[in-house]
Amino acid sequence: MTVANESAGYTATQILLHWAIATLIVLQLVIGEDIKPAYRAFSRGNAPTADDVFNANIHVYVGLAVLVLAVWRLAARLRSGVPAAPPEESVLLKRIAATTHFLLYLFIFGMPITGALAWYFDFAAMGEIHELAKPVIIVVVGLHAAAALWQHFFVKSDVLVRMLRPAARHTR
Repeated sequence: MTVANESAGYTATQILLHWAIATLIVLQLVIGEDIKPAYRAFSRGNAPTADDVFNANIHVYVGLAVLVLAVWRLAARLRSGVPAAPPEESVLLKRIAATTHFLLYLFIFGMPITGALAWYFDFAAMGEIHELAKPVIIVVVGLHAAAALWQHFFVKSDVLVRMLRPAARHTR
C-alpha cells in the first residue's frame, strides 16, 4: 500500500491511540487477575458472586476496547504511515525495533481475541494461550518503553518525542 503522506512523526490520532492502548494494557495487567474467580465459577457450573462478575466484565470490556482501538490504530498506520527510524540507527537496532513493534501489534490483537474466545465461547485452549502470553507482553512492553527512554536520554534521538507531539505533515 502506498502512503500518501510522509512525516517526521505521528499524527495526533496515532499518538492518542498509542497512549490510550498503552493505558488500557497497563490497566489490564493490574486488574487482569480479577477475572479468574468468575471464570473458575462459570467453568465449574457455579454462580460467581456479583463482585466477581463486575470485575470480570471490566476486564472483558477493557480488552474489547483495546481490540477496537487496535483496529483503528492499524487503519491509521496504513493510512498515514509511520516515520522512518533515525538514519544513524544500526541495522540491528532497526530490526529489533521492527520485531518489537510486530510483537506489540500481535499482542494488542491477540490478547483480546484469545480472551474473548475463552470468555464468550468457553474455548479453554485460548484461555491458556491468553494466560501464557501475559508475562511475554510484560517483557515486550517493558523492552519497548526502555528502548524509547534509551533513545531519548542516551542516543538523544527524537524517537520518543515523535510519540508525544504530532508532526507537521506534508504531501509528497
